[in-house]
Amino acid sequence: MTLFPADEAFAAALEARMPGVVRPLGPQYLEEPRGRYAGTGGVVAAPRSTQEVAQLVRACAEARVAIVPRGGGTGLVGGQVMPGDGAPLILSLERMRKIRALDAAENVLIAEAGVVLEEVHTAAAAADRLFPLSLASQGSCQVGGILATNAGGVNVLRYGTARALCLGIEAVLADGSVLHGLKRLRKDNTGYDLRDLIIGAEGTLGIITAASLKLSPIPAGEGAALIAVESPAAALSLLALARDRLGEGVSAFELIAGQSFAFLRETMPELRQPFATPPDWTVLIDLGLPRGLSPDQALADLFAEAAEAGLAQDGVIAQSAAQRADFWALREAIPQANRRIGAIASHDISLPLSAVADFIAEAPGILAEIAEIRINCFGHLGDGNLHYNVFPPPRRARADYDAQRAAFTRAVHDLVARYDGSISAEHGIGRLKVEELERYGDPAALAVMRALKATLDPLGILNPGAVLRG
Repeated sequence: MTLFPADEAFAAALEARMPGVVRPLGPQYLEEPRGRYAGTGGVVAAPRSTQEVAQLVRACAEARVAIVPRGGGTGLVGGQVMPGDGAPLILSLERMRKIRALDAAENVLIAEAGVVLEEVHTAAAAADRLFPLSLASQGSCQVGGILATNAGGVNVLRYGTARALCLGIEAVLADGSVLHGLKRLRKDNTGYDLRDLIIGAEGTLGIITAASLKLSPIPAGEGAALIAVESPAAALSLLALARDRLGEGVSAFELIAGQSFAFLRETMPELRQPFATPPDWTVLIDLGLPRGLSPDQALADLFAEAAEAGLAQDGVIAQSAAQRADFWALREAIPQANRRIGAIASHDISLPLSAVADFIAEAPGILAEIAEIRINCFGHLGDGNLHYNVFPPPRRARADYDAQRAAFTRAVHDLVARYDGSISAEHGIGRLKVEELERYGDPAALAVMRALKATLDPLGILNPGAVLRG
């Protein structure tokens, strides 16, 4: 299906129908954090309501104009920008910032798509509730984008991904009709789950305009510890021990390589590090316990048992809320340090827990056959999600390795596939991984996805080129 550019005449027609909806096409709408894609756009529209989103989509359908939905722009796989000369309508949800309802008794918050994650946290906390999704980009990422990519973050181990934290959605479909699915039900077996179909589809099947989000009680006691371990295998044994002893009290369990601390020391020396000499492997464990249980005592007991079993070599337990925050500030600064060093290739992968240690042991040898590199491996070990990133050696630039980037990614993803893992754990497919999805995806699943796309978006106007080849 041929699509046409969003030109000046189209912009004028939109402004006549919806005065004030068109915005200047600034560079902020054409960028993505890793700089892999330079986006194009014809018109930026920032609707103020679901009805205006529906009007915009109908106008684009009538004119055969592509739509690129845009949230906070923090996505890492190019789903929020469209390269080339298509000049799409960039549909920004930035003005849809209302929290429509909050019911603490029901543990539900209804937010529009443009609400920033940090604003959800603040509103929930004011009602003595917790919205547990936590991301490094929470000061800028938005509810719509979070759900469109099924974001993960550090608390998936206990609370699940964005999908698990959403009870219902409101979305505009490709013909401009509105899917009214803002239910607050925990059980609803009335047919196909259209909510789960739209979540994670990256704006290719519908544009999320609002969502019912699941809240939780705030744990009465919280604590954190950094524990040095000998290897990823020891970290996995420590995870099993922690869950056996503390069950769902384990909120997060992060694996951090010594290379992460080295990069932090190199790029952000002002950050205080807990170990004079960074261990080869460290675990950041975070607890949230009910009233009557002490996180500090639980962590001390866990460390003692782990040390006796030979799993823990050293450790620091946070002595205050401020020190716990400092531990997490270190963890959340790792992606920023990575960007300053300059990754050759970054990989967001997931593996069965039983395969994680073998993967980490095997991958460096395979990559070393391509070129001399440094590897920074860190991530959400509790749910099997690793960020496995490849960097040039000291005094070399990532641009020197442009010719090898594809080979590094192919080697990593081939190994992931051999271990029955996933090439995209929490970042999505976007435009960056379309070919990878074709290579590693199940043919039957891809056929179903293409059929769904053709049925729900027959004109191909919703984020063309994202997830599936345009």
